Amino acid sequence: MIEEYRQHCLDADIPLELNTSVRPPEGDDSTLFISAGMQRFKSLFADTSYVGTVANIQSCLRLNDLEEVGDGTHCLRFDMMGLFSFRQMAVGDGIAFWHAYLRRIGITPTHVTVHPDRTALWRDLHPADIEVRPDPDCTWSDGGTGGYCTEFYVGDIEIGNIVNPRGDCLDVGFGLQRLEHVLGVPPPSAVDLLREGISAILDAGYVPGNKAQGYALRRLLRTLWRQGGTLDHPVFHAERQRQERLRAMYHRLAPRHPGMSAAWWFDTHGIVLADVEDT
Repeated sequence: MIEEYRQHCLDADIPLELNTSVRPPEGDDSTLFISAGMQRFKSLFADTSYVGTVANIQSCLRLNDLEEVGDGTHCLRFDMMGLFSFRQMAVGDGIAFWHAYLRRIGITPTHVTVHPDRTALWRDLHPADIEVRPDPDCTWSDGGTGGYCTEFYVGDIEIGNIVNPRGDCLDVGFGLQRLEHVLGVPPPSAVDLLREGISAILDAGYVPGNKAQGYALRRLLRTLWRQGGTLDHPVFHAERQRQERLRAMYHRLAPRHPGMSAAWWFDTHGIVLADVEDT
């Protein structure tokens, strides 16, 4: 699928970048890890003097759907296939580009959604045989860059969307793993996806800690071993030993400090109660 996208971009004379690190760009602290392909291009959306178009395949990592990892549509770490145009391509150009790519890989959306404020303008930009449904939730923003969007569906699975930031740019993202899912590729297990996500964080240069990315990594390691998984990496074994030491410390100290809050245990001893009370 990646090779088909590379060729599709080449045919359209659009440069394609492959970015495998989940570490956010320097100075971007809006997320712990890259969660959308557009994060590498934020400055270009705001720079009204810049005109151009680029595509990418960006490794992303999101923690908000951790409980659903492994269901085929939630992957923890995933690849976002993106197209970004800054005051060059029109919305219709982006829609046509993506319908053409989807046909190329054998996917036909069952329907698309469009914000009611854009339905009259964008309805005819989609092929006539694709149902267009108004949806007032068809907006997207990262908190700074955003706009109206049109979302593509196969059944009840959203496979991607096209956002029109600032009214003169395009921010397009389609999840590679979701496209594979609707094509019938069996999803990896939750344990395999956890391993992949943890490995991506380690490859980005992070280590376990009690804050920010380090804490997220520590929690994912704990989730992995709670689900019966292992990882052939020194960090995994070191964290497992650390948790065993903290658990022993907690059970030794708990009778002396009844009723103390979770915040007290963490601030005083570095113990997360959820890590030691239920195992």
